[in-house]
Amino acid sequence: MTPGYVYIITNRNNTTLYVGVTNNLSRRIQEHKEKHDKKSFSARYNLNKLVYFETFQMIGDAIGREKQLKAGNRAKKVALIEDVNPEWLDLYDDVM
Repeated sequence: MTPGYVYIITNRNNTTLYVGVTNNLSRRIQEHKEKHDKKSFSARYNLNKLVYFETFQMIGDAIGREKQLKAGNRAKKVALIEDVNPEWLDLYDDVM
């Protein structure tokens, strides 16, 4: 059983949101911070601040949740973030 994570990252000014899924959250956020893929959406828009994540026991459940979040509008994502992280702090240290 492979665990999974759904996460939302943003830039310094919280203007752009990116929803992703991974089986290793700390590694994946580090890749975003290092701009591992220079041509990726997250690198182009300087998205490297982890503001929200959910943990799942199975990666399939995380993928399903990612699709649900991506289908929602920005207001729903902002409400989700502000419910658990009202100051939009970088949660990366919490997952290390």
